[in-house]
Amino acid sequence: QVQLVESGGGSVQAGGSLRLSCSASGFTHSRYCMGWFRQAPGKEREGVVSVGRDGNTIYGDSVKGRFTISRDNDKGTMNLEMNNLQADDTAMYYCAARFASCSSLWYGYTGQGTQVTVSS
Repeated sequence: QVQLVESGGGSVQAGGSLRLSCSASGFTHSRYCMGWFRQAPGKEREGVVSVGRDGNTIYGDSVKGRFTISRDNDKGTMNLEMNNLQADDTAMYYCAARFASCSSLWYGYTGQGTQVTVSS
């Protein structure tokens, strides 16, 4: 059974930091592109970052230089370090895995999400 479980969300003031974690099981991680996407109320889903099977990492323009992803295929874990958070980063963050594609990760396996709220 495929499971992706996020943790680490919370509330922080603008300029602060948070670390999200994802624990994945039930599939062969190394064969999947994995990453994070987010969705704020009333807005479309937005890709945050993806890490391909070859390690190629792509960050969304809005988070470049502030967010850093790390992935451990052996452990099936993925972490997202988020620094200098801004109010626009407020959203539900989802861990996701998609076979053979790093685009629109929400079409693959996804977790239940963890809320990040940034107050200005």
